[in-house]
Amino acid sequence: MPSRRYVQGWGALSLAVGAVLVTTAAAQDPAPGRAAVAAARGPALLTVGTCSVTGGLCRVPRTTVSLDAPAPVELPGVATGPVDLALRTPGRLTDVTVTDRRGRRIAGRAGGDGTRWTSDVPLPAGGAYTARLVLEEDRPGGVRRRILRLAVRTAKAPEGERLTVAFGPGEGAPGRTYGVGQPVTAQLSHPVPAAEPGARRIVERALEVRSEPRAEGAWHWVDADTLHYRPRVYWPSGATVRVRSGLDGARVTDRLHGGRSRPLTFTTGSRVEAVTDVAAHEMRVYRDGRLLRVIPVTTGKPGFRTRVGTKVVLGKESMVRMRGDSIGIARGSREFYDLKVRWATRVTWSGEYLHAAPWSLDAQGSEDVSHGCTGMSTEAARWLFRTVREGDLVRVVHGYGEPMTPFGNGYGDWNLGWPDWLRGSALGVRPARPGSAGSPLRPAL
Repeated sequence: MPSRRYVQGWGALSLAVGAVLVTTAAAQDPAPGRAAVAAARGPALLTVGTCSVTGGLCRVPRTTVSLDAPAPVELPGVATGPVDLALRTPGRLTDVTVTDRRGRRIAGRAGGDGTRWTSDVPLPAGGAYTARLVLEEDRPGGVRRRILRLAVRTAKAPEGERLTVAFGPGEGAPGRTYGVGQPVTAQLSHPVPAAEPGARRIVERALEVRSEPRAEGAWHWVDADTLHYRPRVYWPSGATVRVRSGLDGARVTDRLHGGRSRPLTFTTGSRVEAVTDVAAHEMRVYRDGRLLRVIPVTTGKPGFRTRVGTKVVLGKESMVRMRGDSIGIARGSREFYDLKVRWATRVTWSGEYLHAAPWSLDAQGSEDVSHGCTGMSTEAARWLFRTVREGDLVRVVHGYGEPMTPFGNGYGDWNLGWPDWLRGSALGVRPARPGSAGSPLRPAL
């Protein structure tokens, strides 16, 4: 874990600044008449403003603060970008440090001539911040050095729509264990369309995923209100994954501000994979690369071929009623069925399972006779049911069916190559590893 954590991305926010400036002399000027010289020169002045966008020009109106006569000030208008501090009288800002009420440092950059400091991103709404400035002024007889402190408050986000996030899997109960193929999902309370790429970047930067051990990963926009996060490869076995939103108070668009969202924590178990070779009519089940069992199976017959590719276990049902009309087979037709099926492990929302099929024992290991599910003996299905968990991997190879879709029918996320996955990110760059990037506010020692 890094020892210093900095602001890396926050949306533009409504900003009302109430500033109280407190000055203390780092060294008293002992020379007689020096105060009269300073008074003749006039007070040191600092202006406080905001910028139009991150990295853009800073705009007016600006509020001017006298460093020699501290008084509360309020910056009018609506901030749409980073906060800017600019020295308006002779001198140099040799150091500027801005922290929030918890002591977390806000990242920013100083101008080359020492007269300006600009935060890297806007300050979240409803916060309290302290700027510590070191000012050097050339005076007769030497350099005068002063330490100044500027208290800044940001107004609460205006009433209106709040963007919150519901993370998956599950309800975020700590300690639940999933397979290494389980993606993280983020369901937004309001859509953020692709036509608003800046808003999408604000959202994506604020959604933090950390895993221990670390695993490189990225978010992918499935649609306007859904994102999925997955590692480049699968999660490490025995990992702890923590997910949180830093959107609270962030200005996402003119009408939308971030709200509070419940974090998510889960762990991963062993890497369990069930690999069905359609051509060989068998399933091989592995745990952490070690073969546990080979199971004769039957898969989808012509017209009902089993989807090929990588799927993720969605859930398990010890007994489920399966009917042909649920997949479009008309009642009364030769293909219609209505069965109570035991030990069913679900891999698609449309009804594809791995389950007990005692009626097809003769075909298992030699022929494809199902309507798309993977059938096996009752004993084997019970064993598999007790061996796998949600998030475990199910791969179908050497088959004849359509490819498993990445989204919309379960978790087909792993069927996208890493470059294609990254193209679904609004950030446009390869993200840093979880644990080294994410939330814009990070505590500094």
